[in-house]
Amino acid sequence: MMNQTVKKRSLLIMAVCAVSAGSAVEYHVAKDGRNTNSGTLNEPFLTIQHAAEQAMPGDIITVHEGIYREEINPPRGGTSEETRIVYRAAKGEDVVIKGSEVAKGWTHVKGDVWKLVIANPEAFFGTFNPFRTQIYGDWYKHLGRLNHVGQVYLNGHWLTEAASLEDVMKPTGETALWFTNDNRYPKDRYGPSIDLLGFTLNGDSAAFIKAVDTSERKGAVNGHHKGKEQIRAARAGQWLKYENINFGKGSSRITFQALTETVGGRIEVRLDGPQGKLLGTGTIDCTGSSWSGWREFSADIKETGGIHTLCLVFKDKPEPEPNAEEVIIWAQFKDVNPNEELVEINARETVFYPRKTGINYITVSGFTLEQASPNWAPPTAEQVGLIGTHWSKGWIIENNTIRYSSCTGITLGKYGDEMDNRAMSAEGYVGTIKRAHTNGWAKGNIGSHIVRNNSVSYCEQAGIVGSMGAAFSRIIGNEVFQIHQRGLFSGAEMAGIKFHAAIDTLIADNHVYACNRGMWLDWMTQGTRVSQNLFHGNMSEDLWLEVNHGPCVIDNNFFLSRTSINDWSQGSAFIHNFFGGKLKLEPQRRVTPYHKAHSTEIAGMDHGYGGDNRFFNNIFSGPNALDAYKDSKLPIISDSNLMQEFDYDIKIKRDREQVFLEITWPSLAKLPGTSVVTTGKLGNTAISKLPYRNFNGLDLIVNNDYWGNSRKTKSPTVGPVQKIRTGRTELKVWPKK
Repeated sequence: MMNQTVKKRSLLIMAVCAVSAGSAVEYHVAKDGRNTNSGTLNEPFLTIQHAAEQAMPGDIITVHEGIYREEINPPRGGTSEETRIVYRAAKGEDVVIKGSEVAKGWTHVKGDVWKLVIANPEAFFGTFNPFRTQIYGDWYKHLGRLNHVGQVYLNGHWLTEAASLEDVMKPTGETALWFTNDNRYPKDRYGPSIDLLGFTLNGDSAAFIKAVDTSERKGAVNGHHKGKEQIRAARAGQWLKYENINFGKGSSRITFQALTETVGGRIEVRLDGPQGKLLGTGTIDCTGSSWSGWREFSADIKETGGIHTLCLVFKDKPEPEPNAEEVIIWAQFKDVNPNEELVEINARETVFYPRKTGINYITVSGFTLEQASPNWAPPTAEQVGLIGTHWSKGWIIENNTIRYSSCTGITLGKYGDEMDNRAMSAEGYVGTIKRAHTNGWAKGNIGSHIVRNNSVSYCEQAGIVGSMGAAFSRIIGNEVFQIHQRGLFSGAEMAGIKFHAAIDTLIADNHVYACNRGMWLDWMTQGTRVSQNLFHGNMSEDLWLEVNHGPCVIDNNFFLSRTSINDWSQGSAFIHNFFGGKLKLEPQRRVTPYHKAHSTEIAGMDHGYGGDNRFFNNIFSGPNALDAYKDSKLPIISDSNLMQEFDYDIKIKRDREQVFLEITWPSLAKLPGTSVVTTGKLGNTAISKLPYRNFNGLDLIVNNDYWGNSRKTKSPTVGPVQKIRTGRTELKVWPKK
C-alpha cells in the first residue's frame, strides 16, 4: 500500500506547477513524511495537525493514504466562502483518521475472556482517559450502570460495555462484551434520590401503607406519578414517621414500592424515630426511566409484632472502593487471540474539532473519521462530536465516512460556558438561548454550514446534532443509520438527526434508517424545510416535532416506520408525503420561543396548543390517519389527500449500496382537483404569524417530487412520486442518482 501511495505522489509531482509567492499553498501529509519537511508533495508532513498549524486562509491540506491516529484541532479557519481552509483526502486514496490506539499485550483469563492491564494510564492516554470518563450531562439517564466514553474494537467493529465483570465472565453471546475496573457509581444530575409509593410488612395483619400518610417527616415532599401520590425524590438525611403501624403477630420482611432514575440508596427501618432501634435496611436500585413504573424491593427485618411507630430513614449507598491507578480491561474475543488480531481502544475525545470557537470556513472532505470518545451533547452544554464545528460559521463537511462514536458523530453545536449541564429545564434552556445571543448567535456569525453526502453510523447518542449552531445550514444527501441501537443508556437527545433551532435550515435528500428515531426537531424549528428524505426502520418514529411554532415545510418524504410523525408542535405544512405509519399528537404546555422572520432574534414566547398544520396532497396508510388532530386546540387544514383502507404492501430491499422500495399503488393515487402548493395557498401560522416560505426566504412552490422530477402545474399526483404506475411497483429510492 505504501509503495502504491509513493508512486501516486510521484506521478502528481510531475504534474505540479510552481506556485507564485503570495498564492494559496497546498500542504501535503503522508505516512512516510516528517514534520521537519517543507510540506510539499515530495516533502510531505507526517501529521495532519502539523499541517493545520501552518495553513492560512485559502490554503489546502491534502492527506495521502494511510491510518492517522491523531486529534486535529485547527487553530484557525478561513475568512470567507471563497477563502477557506480545505482539509481533503487525496483523490482515490483511502485516508482514515482514528481516535483509537492499537492495544497489544492481552493475557488469557478463561474461555473467550482476555485481560489488558494499562499500568501507567497517563503515559498511554495523556490527560484524557476514556475508561475513567463517564457519559454524563443534562437529560442523560444512566439506567443504573456505568457507561464510559471508552470503547474496545475487534477488527474495526466495537464490542459492548458490560454492566458487570460477571457478565463478561459468562459465555459469549451474540454480542461480545468488555468491562473496566471503575468502582464508581454513575453520576446523577441532582444526586441520588428515591421515589416511594408505599410499603407492606409480611405480618398476618399487615396492610399496604401509603408513603405519604406520615405522622411526621423531615425534608421529604409529596409528588404525583401516573395519577398516584408519592414521596418524591427523597434524599439522604430525610425521614418519614408512621404511627400505629400493625406488624401483626410477627413481621420479618418489608417490601417497598419504589422507583428511581438515580443510583438509588438505602432505607433504614427503625422503631419510634430516626435514632430508634434498627430493624433492617433495604436497598433501592435504579429502576431505569421513571416511565417504567413502580418496582418492589424487599428486605429482611428483625421479627417484630404488635403496634409500633415506624420510621423510614433515607441513606446513600456506601462509598465504593477507590479506583486502582492501573486500568484493566476484560473483554470477550470469541475463538480468537486478540494479540493476533487488530484490537483497538479509544484514546482521544474527538478526531476533528477546534477547541476555540469562531474557527470559520473550514472544509473537511473525503475521509474516514472513526473511533472517538465525545461525551453526551445536550443542548445546554458544549457539544463535542467525533467531528464538530464548535460555534462557528461556514463549514463544509462532505463525502466522509463518520462512525463509531461513543455519543455523537457530527456536531454543529453550542459553545461551553459556566452553565454547561446545569440548565436541565425549559426555563433553563431559555436562559441558554439568551446567553447564546450575547455570544454572537446571529446569521452573520454562527451556522450556515453544509453537511452533505456523508455516511454517519454507529453513534450511541446522535448521528448529527446541533443546538442553535445548525441554523441557516444545509443537511443534504447523507446516509444516517445504526444510531442508539445498543440501548445501554437513555435520555432526551437520541436520534439520527437532532437539532434545536434549525432556523432556515434545509434537511433534504437524506436516508435515515435503523435509528432509535429518525429525526428530532426540538424547539425553534422555524423556516425549516424537510424535503425529499427517506425514513424507514426507525424504532420510535421517523420524525418528532417538539414544541415548535412554525412555519416548517415537510414535503416529498417517505415516512415508512411504524410511527411516521410524533407531533408535539404546531405550524407545520405537510405536502406530498407518503405516511406509512401512524401520526401522533401530544400538545405541550411548555412556553417556548418563536423568532422574527429569518432571524435568531426572539419575537415572542407561547404555549404549545397542537394543530395549526396544513396537509395537502399526501398519501396516508389508512382512512383515519388525521384523527389524532380531531381534538387539537388549533384547527388544521386538510385537502387533496389520499386516505383509504388499502394494503400498500411495503417492502424495503437492498442490493449492495442500492435501496429499492416495493409498493402497490392504488388507482386513486391520481386524485382529481389537486394543485401545486405555494406560499399563498398555505397562509400564515397562528402563533408566529409568518408565511410558509422556502428556507432561503423566497416564496415556496412545491413543484418537484422525491427525485426532483418536475410536477405538473395542474393536478399533480398526490404523494412523493409524480409519475405513478398503479399496481405493484419497484422504485429505486437510494441513492437517487
